[in-house]
Amino acid sequence: MSHIYIYSPSGAVRDRAAFRRGLKRLTAMGHGVEVDEAALASHMRFAGDDETRLAAIHRAAASGADVALISRGGYGLTRILAGIDYKRVARAIDKGMLFVGISDFTAFQNAVLARTGGITWAGPALGEGFGMAAPAQPDEIMLACFNDVLNGQAEGAGWRQPAADKASGALVTQPSASRAVRHAGLQASFGIQKSTLWGGNLAVLTALLGTPYFPQVSRGLLFLEDVAEHPYRLERMLTQLLQAGVLAKQRAVILGQFTDYKLVPHDRGYKLQTVIDWLRSQLKIPVLSNLPFGHVATKVLLPVGAPAQLLVDGRDAMLYWG
Repeated sequence: MSHIYIYSPSGAVRDRAAFRRGLKRLTAMGHGVEVDEAALASHMRFAGDDETRLAAIHRAAASGADVALISRGGYGLTRILAGIDYKRVARAIDKGMLFVGISDFTAFQNAVLARTGGITWAGPALGEGFGMAAPAQPDEIMLACFNDVLNGQAEGAGWRQPAADKASGALVTQPSASRAVRHAGLQASFGIQKSTLWGGNLAVLTALLGTPYFPQVSRGLLFLEDVAEHPYRLERMLTQLLQAGVLAKQRAVILGQFTDYKLVPHDRGYKLQTVIDWLRSQLKIPVLSNLPFGHVATKVLLPVGAPAQLLVDGRDAMLYWG
């Protein structure tokens, strides 16, 4: 099985029981697990000071492991992006290392893409992906996708959009689509040929805008997710990407899971679907929803920076990079 290196480049591990359970589960799956010497370090809210976390990233890159898996997200990577040795990371990727993570890891992934063109994987972290308490087990879909990535067999991910989207008339004809249909109340079918798949956590990605670590991807497939952000905050960040010209340059925007927020009476009907409908009204490219990726148990793994195809037939959508 695989050699998995566990390290902490972002927030401090507070749930050490989940950390231990995650290690135990990966070991029970037959993997060889190596834990970075500073994986449980703590400095304020971070997993060690900046130099400690930079050193952990570089140790992970030099470890020779098959997979470098973060312990958790949180916050911390954005402030150390300038200190990362991207050549060292790129060499590890070229040798086959899979850097896997989610949430705050979006900063690392997009910085690597911007600086080196290297491919990393959006997927689970140790604690939230493998460290749940019994009798809960890692989600079967996530686990199957994780194993496929480790075995070099990951080729794509399919999902079904909500029924409401089928009748939205929001999937519009665009030059980059081989086939497209727009007719309110009818399903749309089209295909988009190989385009760069990129994105991740919306808040983290938006924070990179205007920096050297924001990928200059045109005609890409941009996927987004977030957690604990009210829909108006999501709209505000999407507006920033829109007004910066990022969204219009893409061939499609693919919305994942947006979870753990609370609507209030003041919203008066304003909700997540309101934001999705508004975004579609602003763009002449497809805006898909319900991608099974985000801060949820059931999530696919996605290669950030890889060329991928998008196929849509009515409510059914497929990303293919194999």
